[in-house]
Amino acid sequence: MVKIAVLVEFNYEELEVWYPLLRFREEGMETFTVGPEAGKTYLSKHGYSVVADKSIDSVKPQDIDALIIPGGFAPDYWRRDKRFVDLVKNAFELGKTVAAICHGPWLLCSARILKGKKATCFVAIKDDVMNAGGEYEDSAVVVDGNLITSRVPNDLPEFCKAVIAQLKKSNQ
Repeated sequence: MVKIAVLVEFNYEELEVWYPLLRFREEGMETFTVGPEAGKTYLSKHGYSVVADKSIDSVKPQDIDALIIPGGFAPDYWRRDKRFVDLVKNAFELGKTVAAICHGPWLLCSARILKGKKATCFVAIKDDVMNAGGEYEDSAVVVDGNLITSRVPNDLPEFCKAVIAQLKKSNQ
């Protein structure tokens, strides 16, 4: 069974957590949330709660097929935490699907995996993506190898379709 980790933290963007989490479950994929502490409740930017199923310390990149990095203000916390940065970097280097939306690519910048990669993001952080060596593209979804990025919640249908297509292709 395909295993997908979705990062959670205070001030996450709720649609960018819940839409993929539920959409991938519809596909029969095992999805779980990963936060700084397992069992802790994290509130979104708008006060919607999510409980972390697992702690960052218990998740190994070799045990997942994909990593989802939502936006909101949460990526600004993750990028300061070596455990999250290392999970992203190691998952990417192992060829796992790493998918980030909105402000999520901030974590890709901190993991130093964007050099020479095509990517998109929320327009306010496009300079960060380019300064990290990424080739910014203003598209609903950009796929470059095992890296998938999107801009905003309205791009979630295309974002999820791209993740599902890549996982089906790599798990044949």
